[in-house]
Amino acid sequence: MIATDMYRGAGITRNQVTDKGIPCVRYGEIYTTYNIHFDTCVSHTDENKIQNKKYFEYGDILFTITGESIEKIAKSCVYLGHDRCLAGGDIVVMKHGENPKYLSYALSTTAAQKQKSKGKAKSKVVHSSVPAISQIVIPLPPLEDQERIVAILDRFDTLRSDLTSGLSAEIEARQWQYEHYRDKLLTFKELNP
Repeated sequence: MIATDMYRGAGITRNQVTDKGIPCVRYGEIYTTYNIHFDTCVSHTDENKIQNKKYFEYGDILFTITGESIEKIAKSCVYLGHDRCLAGGDIVVMKHGENPKYLSYALSTTAAQKQKSKGKAKSKVVHSSVPAISQIVIPLPPLEDQERIVAILDRFDTLRSDLTSGLSAEIEARQWQYEHYRDKLLTFKELNP
């Protein structure tokens, strides 16, 4: 088992989210804001107004345990920032002794997602649990190999990002070129009779 500790976050309501205070993550943000790893929280809250505080820190994995579909249940992301943060309700925090980025990549694979998708549907909402998440099996090579794999996957991710931004610029340039030549081709000089 990878986890050295696993626990559920505590509820942080929308009204308790502020611009300042301790960083926090609410479960919906894992679906809408964060990729497989992140280093800055978009939300904050007044720590003194939160009961039953549940914290997470560098390297911890956050799992959602509530979602709208079986395919998306137990989405996970790894926190790589340096602040101590609060975990909202419907989040499971997993502490471990492995390379956090390696785990973020391993938990985003198709094989891991199939294991995560064993949630229980209740009406229009799907739920998972700490025991279900703790049963997810992923390959776990030695730390040295995890670091090597992360370096390779980070290079691929950088290349993909560069291609995506380069592709956007290329599409914009082709659009301008198309419009320019279209206008040139379809502008006719008036003939004087």
